[in-house]
Amino acid sequence: MRWLLALLCLGVASMSQAAYTETIIRKPVSAVQTGSPAQPAVQPQVDKVLVIKSERRLQLISRGEPIKTYRISLGKQPKGPKQREGDKKTPEGFYWLDWRKQSERFNLAMHIDYPNVSDAARASQAGVKAGSMIMIHGTPINDEYPEWYFHTLDWTDGCIAMRNRDMQEVWNLVRDGTMIEIRP
Repeated sequence: MRWLLALLCLGVASMSQAAYTETIIRKPVSAVQTGSPAQPAVQPQVDKVLVIKSERRLQLISRGEPIKTYRISLGKQPKGPKQREGDKKTPEGFYWLDWRKQSERFNLAMHIDYPNVSDAARASQAGVKAGSMIMIHGTPINDEYPEWYFHTLDWTDGCIAMRNRDMQEVWNLVRDGTMIEIRP
């Protein structure tokens, strides 16, 4: 049932992708979150995560509007979609953020349910393993390589990485079961 919903969403999004890319209107988070003293601020519900690989950008989307944008790092081979296990590429397509964990290596991590049906079929046709364990995660805490060192590099094995404080915000704002679209 879940794959059927994913295919439906993929069809709708692919028909509207070109127009959506051109019509992003940014609202400052402060304008969305502030309220009067009589009416407390309400945190908007994140209903989609959008990753634009070419811009190294992750956006949290609520009701079709970006509410927060973050700088990200990608796999060591950032161009093109993930084709097989070990290619160090970040996937492209529609997925779900299906579970999360606290990681000893990367602090907080949210799992992307890669491979989807198309990815699995493509890998099977090519006779290779599609890969797995693609996540959005923070950066290592390491005395030799501080967090700023990782921030502008594409250094992962195919995951999406962000600063730890940014990952903490995403962890708090995005629920399991949220759709993630990863664009080239």
